[in-house]
Amino acid sequence: MQTTQKSDLVVVKDLVKYFPVRGGLFQRTVAQVQAVDKVSFTVKNGETLGLVGESGCGKTTVGRSILRLVEPTSGQVTFNGEDVLAMRAGSLKALRRDMQIIFQDPYASLNPRMPIGESVMEGLNIHGIGQSRDRWDVAIQMLKKVGLEEYHARRYPHEFSGGQRQRIGIARALALQPKFIVCDEPVSALDVSIQSQVLNILKELQREFGLTYLFIAHNLSVVEHISDRVGVMYLGKMVELANRDDLYREPLHPYTKALMSAIPIPHPNVKRERTILKGDVPSPLNPPKGCRFHTRCPIAVEKCSQEEPEFREARPGHWTACWLVD
Repeated sequence: MQTTQKSDLVVVKDLVKYFPVRGGLFQRTVAQVQAVDKVSFTVKNGETLGLVGESGCGKTTVGRSILRLVEPTSGQVTFNGEDVLAMRAGSLKALRRDMQIIFQDPYASLNPRMPIGESVMEGLNIHGIGQSRDRWDVAIQMLKKVGLEEYHARRYPHEFSGGQRQRIGIARALALQPKFIVCDEPVSALDVSIQSQVLNILKELQREFGLTYLFIAHNLSVVEHISDRVGVMYLGKMVELANRDDLYREPLHPYTKALMSAIPIPHPNVKRERTILKGDVPSPLNPPKGCRFHTRCPIAVEKCSQEEPEFREARPGHWTACWLVD
């Protein structure tokens, strides 16, 4: 049986985002925080691409830059063949119907003075979709899709638990029937029992609506459960990208190996050999020369501190940035 090759929905090429640090009497730019530095990847139609790494590695900035919630410094982002970064306000507003985000903090992302039914239909109001009654019906339908009921629509955010608020955030993202959703650590603030419920909702909705996800997280077990491919970031750089099974079975980059060694094994008599990284993550204000991981890498050689490794395809479909990978 011949399988159909999925097309690329989102293409990110050499994405850069520097945040200026200002100081002095005239508030001139005195330094740059290199949050994201030449990151490239694709997200295929209908797949879930997981993006993992330590806090502060630039995962969230990548997601927000794709949506232009944060304006990139340079690079290229295309969605369905359209250049996102070249779009003017009118075209960008129309594009936002197809590109949505689920925020990490479900309480901070909801208006505390607005009933959640109105929050869910807010995007429909902004884009002028349907009549008022139709919008309300869509909001109710989306709430039911995530396991809530119609009577919940007139309640306020403070009346819900964290898991319920995250479901509301998912319903709001779905209301415009998007093609692509950035899930910015959507379960990191939730209890483990609630995490599984939210993840299952996301997977069911993906099957029903044909959604494409960029799933940002630092919990490797969660990413393994939901992702088709996984990218690993370190200090603003993509260091490895591969099919989920390949990455978890045989990681190539030493940073990925260290991350994988920290995943607990659910068996009392089985222990994993840990790779303990020494030192702290360098400052993105002044990242190390060469490979950014060489200051903490247990197998670094002199070349690692002198030359930056190319992000290349070491094996079919398995990309990495390391001088020591054949």
